[in-house]
Amino acid sequence: MRRLCRLMLLPLLLAPWLAHAGVQLVVEGVEDPLRLAVTSGVDVSQYANRDVTEAQVKRLYTQALEQAKSSLEPYGYYEAQVQGQLDPVGNDWRVTLHVTPGPPVTVTAVNLKLDKEAASIPSIRRAQRTIENFKGQTLNHGQYDSERDALSGALTANGFLDARLVTHRVDVNRGERTAVINLEWQAGPRYRFGEVHFEGSQFKPGFLDRYVPFKSGEYFEQDKLLQLQQALNGADYFAVVNVLPDIDDKKNGVVDVKVELAPAKRTIYTGGPFIGTDTGVGVRAAMERRWVNGSGHKWKNELVLAQNLKTLSTLYSVPLPGPNQRSFNYGATYRDSDTDTSHSKTLEIVANETRLWHGWVRTVGLHALDGTFTVGQKNGEPDDAPGIEHGRSNLFYPEVSLSRKSGDNPIFVRSGWSLTFAARSTIGGLLSDASFSQVTADGKWITSFAGRNRLILRATAGATWTDNFSDLPPQLRFFAGGDRSVRGYSYQSIGPKNAYGRVIGGKNLLVGSTEVEHYFNRNWGMAAFVDAGNAFSGTDYRPKVGAGLGVRWLSPVGMIRVDLGMPVDNPDEHGVELHVVIGPDL
Repeated sequence: MRRLCRLMLLPLLLAPWLAHAGVQLVVEGVEDPLRLAVTSGVDVSQYANRDVTEAQVKRLYTQALEQAKSSLEPYGYYEAQVQGQLDPVGNDWRVTLHVTPGPPVTVTAVNLKLDKEAASIPSIRRAQRTIENFKGQTLNHGQYDSERDALSGALTANGFLDARLVTHRVDVNRGERTAVINLEWQAGPRYRFGEVHFEGSQFKPGFLDRYVPFKSGEYFEQDKLLQLQQALNGADYFAVVNVLPDIDDKKNGVVDVKVELAPAKRTIYTGGPFIGTDTGVGVRAAMERRWVNGSGHKWKNELVLAQNLKTLSTLYSVPLPGPNQRSFNYGATYRDSDTDTSHSKTLEIVANETRLWHGWVRTVGLHALDGTFTVGQKNGEPDDAPGIEHGRSNLFYPEVSLSRKSGDNPIFVRSGWSLTFAARSTIGGLLSDASFSQVTADGKWITSFAGRNRLILRATAGATWTDNFSDLPPQLRFFAGGDRSVRGYSYQSIGPKNAYGRVIGGKNLLVGSTEVEHYFNRNWGMAAFVDAGNAFSGTDYRPKVGAGLGVRWLSPVGMIRVDLGMPVDNPDEHGVELHVVIGPDL
């Protein structure tokens, strides 16, 4: 009995010596996607890192010759020839398959039948034409299946909820190397939207109806349901939004829609430290009431305490949901600002309306500004130093702005742009100590090139018309210099000077920037930049130039930019200026 057990154990003891480590597969004669089809279609490819005996590998090799032929049929190659070779390579095996695909099967006819009403809808018609364009092409079963399913999906997405594919056949004549596609759908009736029922809403009846991008009785479209989902998510009222068409209970050609909602946290608090070379080190704290009442009003308050900037602001918004995304906004901001050339304390009250307008965000509003300011004073200087200008402003003016941006990725833009235009003007001397008119324009363009590189172009321009320039506060004058202006110079340190050589700002502004970034990996890169521009009055434009290098880090909190810039060809300015900016590209 013991001898019999030893004999039974002998194959198990010898198995490690009889097995090889794995099989190397080499496919020759075809390129991707045919080579990939052969590789994934033969069982032997699964044994690259698995032990296999000589008997197993010979069986897998024999099977691979037929499997390789079959793997090419979905690509229209029904006459493929495969020659193989099996060789030991050390402890491994190598299987070489030389594939000759042969002549392909060509689609000679496409017979597609579809109801006239369905075929008249653009998205369905496009899907139909894609299939009809298979005529004259090599038969590809994967593409055929994909486009057939896409047309079925287009029917459902456009309200043909009972559509059935009654004929789906591909007749292949191997002798003639031809194929005929036969497809027929019975579209059935086109359904319409019924009622929309909101469940779990915290708002008064009727308020959420403004977010619905369709009316009862309009034709059913899945895109409209997606728009509703996105609008409700974007409103920032809800933690859960599920838009569910009641397809199982459709009656009389009508589909009701159920929207399941769960309120988000009503009040949110945010805050933390921040750093910016224009503002210095500081802390920010904010409280936002996502909804104040059953009409969806919003309220936000923010406090900023930094070395060079202190603000306290409040904003009350009355949203008017709809295709234009209108809202009325009422706010007030107290601002205490210090720069190298000015100091101001102002209170600004704003009332405006924002809405989408031909693809732009349009803002029209009224501003009331009151406060005191000092221009031309350097740090540590007494208030009565010669050449320092003191003033008090009391201004009332309307303002309109247009902004638009486009980007392929909000976190890291490889292709995108932004444009902002604004105009503001007092109404003569109405409720104002001074009269002025002003326009500004700001643009940015980003494109990627040669792999991990980006080119960033930026430009800013502005013009002011006034006979009372000395009565304008610093925020309505133009200065240059700083993180988002001419790097190499400190914030708002460049501009026209008075008779005492003090920078007092100008009526006009023109600044441009060119920057090239190269990224070593997904998160880290470096930048080289040249900025040029200045504020000026009249036609005396003397641009200042700054250039330098920087580091880019795509951090968990967003893009962090650290730049070292220095003035170029300026005998009055020397040294290196540090610039730190945290935030999105656009």
